[in-house]
Amino acid sequence: MQTLQSVRFYPMWLAGLLLALASSWVQAADFKVTDTNGKTHTLSGYKGKWVLVNYWATWCPPCLEEIPDLIALHGNKKNNLVVIGVAMDYRNAKQVTDFADGLLVDYPIVLGTPRVVRQIGPVQGLPTTYLYNPEGKMVAQQVGLITRAAVENYIAGKPARPKK
Repeated sequence: MQTLQSVRFYPMWLAGLLLALASSWVQAADFKVTDTNGKTHTLSGYKGKWVLVNYWATWCPPCLEEIPDLIALHGNKKNNLVVIGVAMDYRNAKQVTDFADGLLVDYPIVLGTPRVVRQIGPVQGLPTTYLYNPEGKMVAQQVGLITRAAVENYIAGKPARPKK
């Protein structure tokens, strides 16, 4: 599994620890979540598209900083990418929907619960982002701020069709 930002250096022991944790994390082959509008989203339902799942919170400055880039990624049909935001650490659904509406967020927002986290992957800090390829395999994760450019560069560097 790769991070979206390749310029960071992580000490070998940390990389080994993260690898051990990632391999011990049992992740479902598919996820099924319901957004704040009542629409169900499944990883298998987006087969053929990149899927970016972003854990965030209303009080998190880097989360708020990346929202315009996430909106742009979701809106750019050339990317063949869907963004799903998972709101964490909230008081109620209205707080989250009002906040997202105020920022003109047009991608689906899911209320984070332990069940949602078990399906997608652990929250190692906010923001945490998981990227799934068009075949539904998690191929990258990033703890911390992501940018539109980093995601687009990552996707552009991958072959259009999987190797057999």
